[in-house]
Amino acid sequence: MASDKRKVLIISSTPRKGGNSHLLAESFAKGAEEAGYDVEIITLRDKTIGFCRGCLACQETRRCVIKDDAVEIANKVHDADVLVFVTPVYYFCMSGQLKTMLDRCNPLYDSDYAFRDVYLLMTAAEDDAHTFEGTIKGVEGWVECFPESKLSGTVCAGGVGAAGEVKGHKAMIQAYEMGMSL
Repeated sequence: MASDKRKVLIISSTPRKGGNSHLLAESFAKGAEEAGYDVEIITLRDKTIGFCRGCLACQETRRCVIKDDAVEIANKVHDADVLVFVTPVYYFCMSGQLKTMLDRCNPLYDSDYAFRDVYLLMTAAEDDAHTFEGTIKGVEGWVECFPESKLSGTVCAGGVGAAGEVKGHKAMIQAYEMGMSL
Protein backbone atom coordinates (compact mmCIF):
# COMPACT_ATOMS: atom_id res chain seq x y z
CA MET A 1 0.00 0.00 0.00
CA ALA A 2 1.42 3.40 -1.00
CA SER A 3 2.06 5.93 1.72
CA ASP A 4 0.37 9.36 1.65
CA LYS A 5 3.21 10.82 3.71
CA ARG A 6 5.61 13.26 2.08
CA LYS A 7 8.83 11.53 1.07
CA VAL A 8 12.22 12.62 2.37
CA LEU A 9 15.21 11.14 0.57
CA ILE A 10 18.55 11.40 2.35
CA ILE A 11 21.67 10.64 0.32
CA SER A 12 24.64 9.97 2.58
CA SER A 13 28.01 10.06 0.83
CA THR A 14 30.44 9.21 3.59
CA PRO A 15 32.87 6.51 2.48
CA ARG A 16 33.39 5.19 6.01
CA LYS A 17 30.98 3.12 8.04
CA GLY A 18 29.84 5.01 11.14
CA GLY A 19 31.17 8.27 9.69
CA ASN A 20 30.28 11.64 11.18
CA SER A 21 28.21 12.81 8.24
CA HIS A 22 26.13 9.63 8.31
CA LEU A 23 25.43 10.23 12.01
CA LEU A 24 24.13 13.69 11.04
CA ALA A 25 21.93 12.01 8.40
CA GLU A 26 20.47 9.70 11.03
CA SER A 27 19.75 12.65 13.33
CA PHE A 28 17.92 14.52 10.54
CA ALA A 29 16.02 11.33 9.67
CA LYS A 30 14.90 10.84 13.28
CA GLY A 31 13.51 14.38 13.38
CA ALA A 32 11.72 14.02 10.04
CA GLU A 33 10.22 10.65 11.01
CA GLU A 34 8.98 12.10 14.30
CA ALA A 35 7.41 14.94 12.29
CA GLY A 36 5.48 12.35 10.27
CA TYR A 37 7.53 12.06 7.09
CA ASP A 38 8.37 8.88 5.18
CA VAL A 39 12.20 8.85 5.25
CA GLU A 40 14.69 6.80 3.27
CA ILE A 41 18.47 6.98 3.68
CA ILE A 42 20.60 5.85 0.77
CA THR A 43 24.26 5.27 1.54
CA LEU A 44 26.38 5.74 -1.58
CA ARG A 45 29.26 3.76 -0.07
CA ASP A 46 27.28 0.59 -0.73
CA LYS A 47 26.39 1.43 -4.34
CA THR A 48 28.00 1.04 -7.75
CA ILE A 49 27.92 4.44 -9.42
CA GLY A 50 29.94 5.23 -12.54
CA PHE A 51 31.00 8.63 -13.76
CA CYS A 52 28.75 10.55 -16.15
CA ARG A 53 30.03 10.13 -19.71
CA GLY A 54 28.72 13.49 -20.86
CA CYS A 55 26.95 11.90 -23.83
CA LEU A 56 23.71 13.81 -23.04
CA ALA A 57 21.58 10.93 -24.35
CA CYS A 58 19.56 11.32 -21.15
CA GLN A 59 18.31 14.69 -22.34
CA GLU A 60 16.44 12.91 -25.13
CA THR A 61 15.47 9.66 -23.39
CA ARG A 62 15.20 10.79 -19.73
CA ARG A 63 17.28 7.69 -18.89
CA CYS A 64 20.98 7.23 -18.42
CA VAL A 65 22.80 4.85 -20.75
CA ILE A 66 24.91 3.56 -17.83
CA LYS A 67 23.19 0.67 -16.07
CA ASP A 68 24.18 0.90 -12.41
CA ASP A 69 22.75 1.93 -9.03
CA ALA A 70 22.64 5.63 -9.97
CA VAL A 71 19.65 5.03 -12.24
CA GLU A 72 17.43 3.85 -9.37
CA ILE A 73 18.74 6.57 -7.06
CA ALA A 74 18.03 9.29 -9.64
CA ASN A 75 14.47 7.95 -9.97
CA LYS A 76 14.07 8.23 -6.20
CA VAL A 77 15.49 11.78 -6.30
CA HIS A 78 12.89 12.63 -8.96
CA ASP A 79 10.00 11.39 -6.81
CA ALA A 80 11.10 12.73 -3.41
CA ASP A 81 9.37 15.76 -1.94
CA VAL A 82 12.44 16.73 0.12
CA LEU A 83 16.09 15.99 -0.64
CA VAL A 84 18.89 15.91 1.91
CA PHE A 85 22.48 15.65 0.72
CA VAL A 86 24.99 14.60 3.37
CA THR A 87 28.73 14.76 2.85
CA PRO A 88 32.07 14.95 4.56
CA VAL A 89 34.06 17.91 3.30
CA TYR A 90 37.40 17.05 1.71
CA TYR A 91 39.71 19.78 0.45
CA PHE A 92 36.95 22.35 1.03
CA CYS A 93 34.46 20.59 -1.25
CA MET A 94 31.86 17.79 -1.23
CA SER A 95 32.92 14.16 -1.43
CA GLY A 96 33.57 12.69 -4.86
CA GLN A 97 30.80 10.18 -4.21
CA LEU A 98 28.20 12.93 -3.85
CA LYS A 99 29.49 14.92 -6.82
CA THR A 100 29.36 11.81 -9.01
CA MET A 101 25.77 11.11 -7.93
CA LEU A 102 24.70 14.71 -8.57
CA ASP A 103 26.20 14.49 -12.06
CA ARG A 104 24.27 11.29 -12.68
CA CYS A 105 21.00 13.10 -11.91
CA ASN A 106 21.28 14.79 -15.31
CA PRO A 107 18.24 12.87 -16.67
CA LEU A 108 16.11 14.86 -14.20
CA TYR A 109 16.96 18.20 -15.79
CA ASP A 110 13.84 19.78 -17.27
CA SER A 111 11.63 16.98 -15.91
CA ASP A 112 8.58 17.15 -13.65
CA TYR A 113 10.60 16.42 -10.49
CA ALA A 114 8.76 16.56 -7.16
CA PHE A 115 11.43 18.01 -4.86
CA ARG A 116 11.19 21.63 -3.82
CA ASP A 117 13.30 21.75 -0.66
CA VAL A 118 16.92 20.64 -0.61
CA TYR A 119 18.99 20.45 2.57
CA LEU A 120 22.73 19.99 2.99
CA LEU A 121 24.45 18.42 6.00
CA MET A 122 28.26 18.57 6.19
CA THR A 123 31.10 17.51 8.45
CA ALA A 124 34.78 18.39 8.31
CA ALA A 125 37.94 18.00 10.34
CA GLU A 126 38.66 21.69 9.67
CA ASP A 127 36.72 24.29 11.61
CA ASP A 128 37.62 27.50 9.77
CA ALA A 129 34.83 29.88 8.75
CA HIS A 130 35.36 29.17 5.03
CA THR A 131 35.60 25.35 5.31
CA PHE A 132 32.08 24.68 4.01
CA GLU A 133 31.80 27.44 1.37
CA GLY A 134 32.92 25.30 -1.58
CA THR A 135 30.48 22.51 -0.76
CA ILE A 136 27.60 24.93 -0.33
CA LYS A 137 28.46 26.63 -3.62
CA GLY A 138 28.62 23.27 -5.42
CA VAL A 139 25.21 22.17 -4.16
CA GLU A 140 23.73 25.60 -4.86
CA GLY A 141 24.92 25.23 -8.46
CA TRP A 142 23.13 21.89 -8.76
CA VAL A 143 19.95 23.27 -7.17
CA GLU A 144 19.95 26.25 -9.57
CA CYS A 145 19.46 23.77 -12.43
CA PHE A 146 16.10 22.88 -10.90
CA PRO A 147 14.24 26.22 -10.77
CA GLU A 148 11.28 24.88 -8.76
CA SER A 149 13.62 23.95 -5.89
CA LYS A 150 15.76 25.82 -3.40
CA LEU A 151 18.51 25.14 -0.88
CA SER A 152 16.37 25.45 2.23
CA GLY A 153 18.95 24.86 4.93
CA THR A 154 22.44 23.74 5.85
CA VAL A 155 24.07 22.20 8.91
CA CYS A 156 27.85 22.43 9.31
CA ALA A 157 29.80 20.35 11.82
CA GLY A 158 33.40 21.50 11.85
CA GLY A 159 36.20 20.16 13.98
CA VAL A 160 35.13 16.52 13.74
CA GLY A 161 37.66 14.14 12.22
CA ALA A 162 37.57 10.73 13.87
CA ALA A 163 34.52 8.58 13.16
CA GLY A 164 31.84 9.24 15.77
CA GLU A 165 33.39 12.50 16.93
CA VAL A 166 30.26 14.41 15.89
CA LYS A 167 28.29 12.81 18.74
CA GLY A 168 27.54 15.58 21.21
CA HIS A 169 28.29 18.32 18.62
CA LYS A 170 25.64 21.05 18.38
CA ALA A 171 25.16 20.10 14.70
CA MET A 172 23.49 16.85 15.76
CA ILE A 173 20.74 18.85 17.48
CA GLN A 174 20.54 21.25 14.52
CA ALA A 175 20.09 18.33 12.09
CA TYR A 176 17.38 16.76 14.26
CA GLU A 177 15.53 20.06 14.64
CA MET A 178 15.80 20.74 10.90
CA GLY A 179 14.20 17.35 10.23
CA MET A 180 11.44 18.10 12.76
CA SER A 181 10.69 21.47 11.15
CA LEU A 182 10.04 20.24 7.61
